[in-house]
Amino acid sequence: MDDQGGMDMNDNGSPATSEAIPARIAARIAALEREMDHLQLRHPGAFAIANAWAERHDAILAMTPRELRADVESRLSRIGIRWGVMPGARVTQEFHAVGGHAALRRGLPDPDPTE
Repeated sequence: MDDQGGMDMNDNGSPATSEAIPARIAARIAALEREMDHLQLRHPGAFAIANAWAERHDAILAMTPRELRADVESRLSRIGIRWGVMPGARVTQEFHAVGGHAALRRGLPDPDPTE
């Protein structure tokens, strides 16, 4: 917990743990995330991309110490969900430039009766 009673968070928005992920594992995770768009181009079809993802996912987990496995799995899970290769909900929200939700509640303007 931080000094205001909230959770400490690391740079990727997940709760900070007592042990940091080693640099070599963090670098592999970052490389995988940067590579995902290229994986989709090189592996057409859902099964091909899922297989390529699984190979990289398993290789990263194999080099992860047991005490850090849950943290690494959660980071990989978020990447997988974002790219559609793991089950989970992708949360997206539409942000309106003008008016926000209040503009949506008002509905469409009434048609001009003079037309």
